Amino acid sequence: MKPRYETKKIFVGNVAVGGDAPISVQSMTYSNTHDVVATVEQINRLHFAGCDIVRVAVPAMEDALALKAIKEQISLPLVADIHFNYRLALEAAKWVDCIRFNPGNIGDKSRIKEIVKACNERKLPIRIGVNAGSLEDEFENKYGATAKGMVASAEYNIKFLEDLGFTDIKVSLKASDVDRTVEAYRMLRPKNNYPFHLGVTEAGTLFHATVKSSIGLGALLLDGIGDTMRVSITGELEEEVKVAKAIIKDSGRAKDGVNIISCPTCGRIEADLVTAVAEVERRTAHIKAPLDISVMGCVVNAIGEAKHADVAIAYGKGSGLIMVKGEVVAKLPENELVDRFIYEVEEMAKKVDI
Repeated sequence: MKPRYETKKIFVGNVAVGGDAPISVQSMTYSNTHDVVATVEQINRLHFAGCDIVRVAVPAMEDALALKAIKEQISLPLVADIHFNYRLALEAAKWVDCIRFNPGNIGDKSRIKEIVKACNERKLPIRIGVNAGSLEDEFENKYGATAKGMVASAEYNIKFLEDLGFTDIKVSLKASDVDRTVEAYRMLRPKNNYPFHLGVTEAGTLFHATVKSSIGLGALLLDGIGDTMRVSITGELEEEVKVAKAIIKDSGRAKDGVNIISCPTCGRIEADLVTAVAEVERRTAHIKAPLDISVMGCVVNAIGEAKHADVAIAYGKGSGLIMVKGEVVAKLPENELVDRFIYEVEEMAKKVDI
């Protein structure tokens, strides 16, 4: 795995993005933002799901005016998502922690100057959100809706902000397909040191979005690219956070929580492995220590995998072994194995410095 690119550290509220900061997880509410009660309820759900930063849509002035009341009732850093009407950004900047705008939807550069001025006054970062589906005409006409067009738009707008003396920038380059998204991020990454917000936009429902995001964002993370990210799933708040955290962990970019190793179902299994793994997953969900734990259903794979796990069950016929760091600590009947296993996992977790 490649080391992470060294990027500029900025702050969205109290959350660091870039530099040596952990990769943060973002999500977005789907309520009408001017419905303060519903929006706060969704933000609080995201907070308890482990989200780090939340974004809200601001399509109308009534939404911008609601941001003050929303901000007073939440603890997550708040990002205002602006399209078309720059005046909404000017109002939102009074209350939020970051402004995200799509350059292709803002229009005249004098309007962007006004946004930059407002953000400078409040020391707010700006996310330049380039989307393949809404490039400025000059880049759309020259390159089409390609990765090259996305990168050209991003570079132009980065320079525009830099020329105004503004450098608290993060950048996203999103397309609705994995290929263009990954190509664009890889193309732009060596050209500047601003933190990147990763995402495949309009990724679809839970199944399709999980697959697309795992391929695209996982590939970028393995390349060392990415400082903050959102997994876009149609109508799934907590699942966005859950999938994003799993991608970060399984790409090796975060050591947080247990990594469960379990064998695929096959004719050699000598226990109810499906039920056992589900129970282990449920009963270890609260553990933050980075542990490798193994639940294996037969002797063919069990002993070898158990040697490399922190704690392992090696099932046999009607009974099994509990192993800690490759050493057998107990041989028990099948119905006692999970309880002892959980005990050993929790005891080891207490000894790990998080």
